[in-house]
Amino acid sequence: MLSKATLKLIKSLEHKKYRKESGLFVAEGGKTVNDLIDCGIKAEAVFATEKWIETHKLSGGIKAETVTEEELKRASFLCAPQGVVALFRQPSYSIDMNAPKERLCLALDNVQDPGNIGTIIRIADWFGIEELYCSTGCADAYSPKTVQATMGALGRVKVFYVDLPAFLGEAKKSAPVYGTFLDGGSIYGKSLCNNGIIIMGNEGNGISDSCAQHVNERLFIPNYPAGRSTSESLNVSTATAIICSEFRRRIS
Repeated sequence: MLSKATLKLIKSLEHKKYRKESGLFVAEGGKTVNDLIDCGIKAEAVFATEKWIETHKLSGGIKAETVTEEELKRASFLCAPQGVVALFRQPSYSIDMNAPKERLCLALDNVQDPGNIGTIIRIADWFGIEELYCSTGCADAYSPKTVQATMGALGRVKVFYVDLPAFLGEAKKSAPVYGTFLDGGSIYGKSLCNNGIIIMGNEGNGISDSCAQHVNERLFIPNYPAGRSTSESLNVSTATAIICSEFRRRIS
């Protein structure tokens, strides 16, 4: 049975204030929940319907508390609940300033949409990028919508919220800093490294001036064919996928 107090706690985690106060976040669906458990993210509680428990298994020998379909529906943030809802403890990581010198990292400058943040975390995971540095103006990586979009990748990508201009100013002393700009050079003709930081900018305004001043390689994804009337820009998560793919293609 799902108590009123527990239901109230789960629903409060839709709001950043209560996620910050409690240090918890919500994940839904068997794959997402199991991936987070497998990555060592601490599950504080798992709730699942009897039907789900009969046909699925949780990782790590964790047992789910049985709840009714109606109780799960009230707890879920999805239009179509997936049978299991879990409360996880937000992980705490230490920033390794050597990371940009040794490997490829991503940075997000005021990306506002939770779905974009979640998709970018999933993209980072796919391309083996383990560090994501977000400006303090970015959407929260632990919101229900973001967590859902990551499909469990949140357990494999370390997300840091930092004073991004200051962080980039320090990082550029020992690693290349790439940024995406409409006036940048075509990524297909640029020399790319297997380390450094790739900055992706805000959905409407791109990379801020305070971050742009630290970029030493300006990149652009050209449309095709050249000169054709086309969309003004790409969605930031789509652009991130293209950029990361080109980096990995060059250095694989």
